[in-house]
Amino acid sequence: MNRLTLVPANGRDYKSQKAVQADFNAEKDFIIQDISSRWDGKPANKSSLKSSGVTCVHIRYSRLMRVAVINL
Repeated sequence: MNRLTLVPANGRDYKSQKAVQADFNAEKDFIIQDISSRWDGKPANKSSLKSSGVTCVHIRYSRLMRVAVINL
């Protein structure tokens, strides 16, 4: 598995890609939203994704209308 789509957890939303990246790097939880993954709907953070072999994440923000692409 190389790529996953994530959404903010706990009701969070972001207005900028910089804020998304800051929270992702701060190990905050995001929810996996990828129906092709067996982990769909489960929480994850940067370190757990890295240890699972994920190399790239697409994080939806701004009411899920924008996408931040982050390479791990």
